[in-house]
Amino acid sequence: MSLIKKLASDAALYGLSSILGRVLNYLLVPLYTSYHYGFSRAEFGEFTKLYAYVAFLNIIYTYGMETTFFRYAKKESFLPIYRLIMSYIILTTGVFTTFILIFAPAIAVFLEIPQHPDWVRWLAWILAIDTLVAIPFARLRLENKAFAFASIKIANILITIGLNVFFLVICAEIYRHNWLGLKPLITWFYTPNYGVGYVVLANLLANACFVPLLWGNFKDFRFRFHWEAYRPLLGYALPLIFLGLAGTINQMFDKLVLQYWLPSGFYAGVSSLEVLGIYAAAAKISIFMMLVVQAFKYAAEPFFFAQAEDKNAPALFARVMRYFVIAGVVIWLGVSMNLNILKLFFIPNTAYHAGIWVAPILLLANLFLGIYYNLTVWFKLADKTRYGMWISLLGAGINIIANYGLIPIWGYYGCAWASLLTYLIMSWLCYSLGNRHYPIPYQLGSAFLHIGLGASLILLSYFLAIEHWGISFIVNNSLLLGYVGFVVWSEKLKV
Repeated sequence: MSLIKKLASDAALYGLSSILGRVLNYLLVPLYTSYHYGFSRAEFGEFTKLYAYVAFLNIIYTYGMETTFFRYAKKESFLPIYRLIMSYIILTTGVFTTFILIFAPAIAVFLEIPQHPDWVRWLAWILAIDTLVAIPFARLRLENKAFAFASIKIANILITIGLNVFFLVICAEIYRHNWLGLKPLITWFYTPNYGVGYVVLANLLANACFVPLLWGNFKDFRFRFHWEAYRPLLGYALPLIFLGLAGTINQMFDKLVLQYWLPSGFYAGVSSLEVLGIYAAAAKISIFMMLVVQAFKYAAEPFFFAQAEDKNAPALFARVMRYFVIAGVVIWLGVSMNLNILKLFFIPNTAYHAGIWVAPILLLANLFLGIYYNLTVWFKLADKTRYGMWISLLGAGINIIANYGLIPIWGYYGCAWASLLTYLIMSWLCYSLGNRHYPIPYQLGSAFLHIGLGASLILLSYFLAIEHWGISFIVNNSLLLGYVGFVVWSEKLKV
């Protein structure tokens, strides 16, 4: 139990950075969707699509080296591996970034923003910085420096938010009303209609601050190119590239194709790009589950590798899964049963509210994504990452086919159901293969019970459809507390 408490403690600290960071960052969504300073639904759709491509390129840039670092680095003597991986990461990042910078105008045409090759160049530098700090951040996790990790992440988010507010609100007001006669001072860099470009610029400037904040992890770096030493690391990492790409397809593909696969006139009076904006805004609500999944992933990856040699590891991993599922169901219930209130705070513009009920489906999909991350421990510890590659590629295929089939029938709800179906099948397949190669005594009955109870309570809340927000809040959260009481009683947790 002490090991699980240690994992929970680390996850809480990593979660602090993720949760505070994402919550603070999420406060930008009301800004982006506001009436006065925000973007139109079409612009928000454009912004969503742009960063979906960035998510794919992030996988290419890092090509699985974070997980590879944990697999081969030892806490007591990680410096040679650290220097080796960083050297090749710097080399490949230089090549990728140079390519994007040279062909930025052509890439801008492909992205349907031909007038903004500057956005493409800025995104190239964002990708480069993100990649160069990925292994130093992994080093902090290996060294159990969760506080330093969290502090730097939170500092980056605060800078990002400050710059967004500066460009989208303060500069806009100075430009419109010439506050304190400052308008002449900002006109050299501020243009009122630049819109999404200022979000990209704020992201770039904030990411540039990573370098001084992580300078302590760069000081002992020395270039070390040694192909014979690097080749087995690359062999371990290559399947993780496909795993990562397939995972990104599962998370981002719907945002790339919804605009194009939605039949014309499916939503009366709303363009397909606006539909993408509505779906993207509603999907942001599911970020609450992703916070839990991301925090768990940060803490669990080094934890699983550290416990690999323990003969009791399988039983320990099973207990971790049980508690993860329970925590996930609590988040799923808490968000889904308070959507009518949450949407008023996080998406104040009612033009975006039409798609809000995709959130419970996406929350459950992300819970299964977290379950899948738990299950992947077997092929990472057994050095069988090729299985992860094939599972993820199959999942990506299912996701593409499901989106193609369901979007014309259910619109953006088809995207949400496609995500849930994908992660459900991937989890089942990973569990089945893991039972053959690295058996772990997961408690399936407990997982099905808690997820089933969660689904039943959400459906009950949906069909009750209490209109008065105060009564709805009391009833729905009474059901949530009832579930928590059941957990305390049935699982005998010490809370």
